Amino acid sequence: MKHIYSVLIVFFTATNFLLAEGDTDSLSRRQIHLDEVVVQSFKYGKDFAKLPLAATTIDASTIENQQIRTVKEAVALIPNLFMPDYGSRLTSPVYIRGIGSKINSPSVGLYVDGIPYFEKSSFDFDLNEIDFIEVLRGPQGALYGRNTMGGLINVITRSPLIFRGTSAAADYGNYDNMSGQISHFGGNKNNTFGYAVSGSYSHLGGYFTNIFTGKKADELNSGNARVRLDWRVKPNLTMRLISSLDALNQGGYPYSALDSLNRTTPVNYNDYSSYARTISSSGFTVIYTTDRFSLNSQTAYQYLSDDQRIDQDFSTANQYFAIQKQKQSTVSQELTIKSHNFSPYKWLFGAFFFHQSIDNEVILEYKIPNYSTDKLYNMPTTGFSAYHQSVFDNLLVKRLSATLGLRYDYERANYDYAAYRDTTGRHDRTDAFYSTMNFGQLTPKIALQYAFTPKNNIYLSVAKGYKTGGFNTSFANEEDRSFEPEYSWNYEIGTKLKFFDDRLQADFCLFYIDWRKQQIYQPLPSGIGQMLKNAGRSESRGAEASLSAKILKNLYFQANWGYTHAVFKDYQKDANTNYSGNFLPFVPRQTITAAVDYTIPVLKRQFDRIALNINYSGVDRLYWNEDNAIKEPYYGLLNGKLSVDKGLLGFSVWAKNILCEDYLAYYFESMKTRFVQKGKPFTAGITLRVSIN
Repeated sequence: MKHIYSVLIVFFTATNFLLAEGDTDSLSRRQIHLDEVVVQSFKYGKDFAKLPLAATTIDASTIENQQIRTVKEAVALIPNLFMPDYGSRLTSPVYIRGIGSKINSPSVGLYVDGIPYFEKSSFDFDLNEIDFIEVLRGPQGALYGRNTMGGLINVITRSPLIFRGTSAAADYGNYDNMSGQISHFGGNKNNTFGYAVSGSYSHLGGYFTNIFTGKKADELNSGNARVRLDWRVKPNLTMRLISSLDALNQGGYPYSALDSLNRTTPVNYNDYSSYARTISSSGFTVIYTTDRFSLNSQTAYQYLSDDQRIDQDFSTANQYFAIQKQKQSTVSQELTIKSHNFSPYKWLFGAFFFHQSIDNEVILEYKIPNYSTDKLYNMPTTGFSAYHQSVFDNLLVKRLSATLGLRYDYERANYDYAAYRDTTGRHDRTDAFYSTMNFGQLTPKIALQYAFTPKNNIYLSVAKGYKTGGFNTSFANEEDRSFEPEYSWNYEIGTKLKFFDDRLQADFCLFYIDWRKQQIYQPLPSGIGQMLKNAGRSESRGAEASLSAKILKNLYFQANWGYTHAVFKDYQKDANTNYSGNFLPFVPRQTITAAVDYTIPVLKRQFDRIALNINYSGVDRLYWNEDNAIKEPYYGLLNGKLSVDKGLLGFSVWAKNILCEDYLAYYFESMKTRFVQKGKPFTAGITLRVSIN
């Protein structure tokens, strides 16, 4: 409790002192919040508030005010989106409205400046110089295709044609939490060419101690650098080149056992476990616009290399140690053309191509008896898709519009596998095969929208979701080497409302998802490793609501609520086990977020701006396994930040998990032992900023 008191004393002492006298109009730096940014997506071409879909935008001010440093922290603001924070950054499952995947390819798409991130191992990264993050809920297959069955996360960095100047920031907090960021945005005088160079570094000493080694189990070091070049060649021709490099090295596995009374024991295992990753991403974009149409070309390349070393038994016994090495190389090309006019009919055509190569090696060392297995996987995948969307405005009656979308995806996946057993003086091949799978699917979308005023509308949409099948990298027998595609039909009705000169905004929607052949994570019978299998049928239904209000000139409020009821309707796991009627794992029943931003009135001669942010996020009841034997009850996290700006300088004091909430971030079972990872404890720190415009 002493942490809570110290933070509250700092906040309220500063507030009372500064409120003694001041200028009520102190918004020298305007704060913009969720859903308030007007985003002009190339494919959608409109502000999301005017489109028949559920979407949320997180802008740069929200990222700064709430001390958001990673993608996982950002998406915690989205209703019905859950991205559990456990293990290493290799493990980054994302769930939207119950749809997600714990292993293998994700069911939610991620794009960064138009560059597709296909694998979950690349999803969790540090945020630096982000302009905004937009999250689209529901299947986006008609326009975005591959594995966007649950939704889409789109991250956009700042453009040097819009921003100029130099900035630097440094953070320090407890648990040796340190980070630094620096960036410079420049360009020519007529603003036809701009360049941006940015970099960041983060260090975490670790929250949890491994009592066997006496060292932290989850220390982390990460860094990233980005170069962005924007060139307005002509008024109707723009080119953009972006290249980034991310690297990290972390412990990442603070797993501890549960005793017979469900009490958490200390982290205690003998072999140091780690995860190292390097990601290089580059994208080249060309946008050409005429009076009749706009053309967008996006060429991208990403390379990922990582190395996971993990004590597989998480005990002090010398039993198993696993090493997984992975190299991924992905090249993609997308070409999109859309109408550029004010007629009632608007159209869009596009084509997308990608080739992905994955080389994976898994070594499992058995300490007693002394031998090891070595499995090699080469899994190249090639895909092509073509898509179209038509929008009919003022259809039959004024302000009624219809959207028709259709996409065809084709993929060819290859699997070259070899397994070896190594003993003293021997290297024997135990298994090998080569296999090919082909997938093709049409994903349609139909939406109707009626705008009963220019800023208020109601919509209804029906869309098909699809995720390709694939190969398991771990399996127990022949039939488990591969898994089939999964399909869904998604039905949604919603409304978007604005009142009082846009000072009050509200969104609400209901959804129902009929889900067939769901890809379900299952541990191997041996307890070592995991694989995907298909369930018969599942369903998810729920609701989402968002509210943002500019209550006073310097007071903003924003809240989101999501409810999901996701269950197996037909899931016979084996001859003796039927999970029909059980809840899907890793799907919270409710997600709740609320935030208040208050700009404190001050005299201009004292400070330029003083702002207080308090935000709260809650997660309600989720089950860790498909048997529903273990569940996590409701928990809520309260965070706060006080910022002071004067001239070129800025200072902030912040705290997270102020209420010291004790919760579990993860639960799993391995070799007849139950393991957990506890959630992050109370953290606090300070931030110093320098900005030169």
